[in-house]
Amino acid sequence: MSEAVPNVATLMFIAYRSVENRVFAALADAGFGEVTHAQGRLLARINPQGNRLTDLAEQSQITKQTAGFLVDQLEHAGYVERIPDPTDGRARLIRLADRGIRGAQTANAEAARVEAEWEEHLGARQMAQLRTIMTHLREITDPYT
Repeated sequence: MSEAVPNVATLMFIAYRSVENRVFAALADAGFGEVTHAQGRLLARINPQGNRLTDLAEQSQITKQTAGFLVDQLEHAGYVERIPDPTDGRARLIRLADRGIRGAQTANAEAARVEAEWEEHLGARQMAQLRTIMTHLREITDPYT
């Protein structure tokens, strides 16, 4: 009996999980091994100017309380810092601290290595097509762009 081909969403998830595993292994090798998957997914949503906690919670699809708990852990470990929001003196922004920036650089470098391996496997033309297709899909799947 032949195995059924998974649907496209499952295939995308398998590829994503492979990258995620490689990134977390690279982080561990570089001394950032205490970052959990939940923390890493939240860290990946922080932009250079910083984010409000409510925005991070929404984008990470977790409760504000869970986001607050994760940010507390990340702040204690030196990955993020809370700073005043320049547009609203009552609000605070969460942004990457120096340790978080170094971790992000490690994660991004590993993701780039994976993409290079994919391009070697697929060829430059198919890799460019994949990027174009995924960018077009993002237009209808990512409400936070």
